[in-house]
Amino acid sequence: QVQLVESGGGLVQPGGSLRLSCTASGSGFSIIAMGWYRQAPGKQRDLVATITSSGSTNYADSVKGRFTISRDNAKNTVYLQMNSLKPEDTAVYYCNVGVIRTGGSNYNYWGQGTQVTVSS
Repeated sequence: QVQLVESGGGLVQPGGSLRLSCTASGSGFSIIAMGWYRQAPGKQRDLVATITSSGSTNYADSVKGRFTISRDNAKNTVYLQMNSLKPEDTAVYYCNVGVIRTGGSNYNYWGQGTQVTVSS
C-alpha cells in the first residue's frame, strides 16, 4: 500500500505565502502523477494543481500565477508553493497520487488533509 503524509498548512494573512508538502511512502509502486485538491466548508472538493512524474503541470484558473506545483521524484514528494494568498483560498488541502502497482494495476490514494486559513 501507499501512505501519503501532508504538512505545511496553517494560518496566514491575505497576501502571504505558504508551502505545502506531501510525501508518498511504501513499496511496490511507481508514481504516475501527483496533485493537490481543496475543499472549503460546504463546498465540493476541487482540483488545484497536478504534476506528472516527468514534470508536466496544470492549474485551476483561480490559482494560475499565484501557486506553483513542483516535485522531487527521488523523495516521492510533491510541493505546492502558494503566494498572494486570498481569503477564498481557505480550505482543507488534500494531496492525491496516482500509481501503478507492481503487476500493472492502477490505484489512487488521498492524503489526510491539511488546513489552510487565510485571514487578517
